[in-house]
Amino acid sequence: MKRLFLTVMAVLSMTMTFAEDENLNTTNNMQAYNMEVNYNKLGEALDLTSDQLEAVKDVHQMFCTNMMSAAAASEESREAMMKNAIKMDLRYMRSILNYKQYKHYLLLLNTTLVNRGLR
Repeated sequence: MKRLFLTVMAVLSMTMTFAEDENLNTTNNMQAYNMEVNYNKLGEALDLTSDQLEAVKDVHQMFCTNMMSAAAASEESREAMMKNAIKMDLRYMRSILNYKQYKHYLLLLNTTLVNRGLR
């Protein structure tokens, strides 16, 4: 009886450990897709005018929403949704920013994606 109890406790402990790891991975995954930034710092880094900053805020907030949707999507469609979100973001940013600003934005975005393990 004692062995049976110990075996059941061991199985339950292992199950709880695996479930905890799964929840932790889901949380880390959602954090990786969270692309919120400090817009004032971004404006300084890109040397944006006030009009550009407002437009960049709107576009980037849409990008953040699309990335969080990708994070919540199934594994099969996540990659396609993420690529589509990035493509839309870059298309809109290209129309807002000049060449030098856009080049710097590409560098910042690519570095962010690589650091978060999304590329």
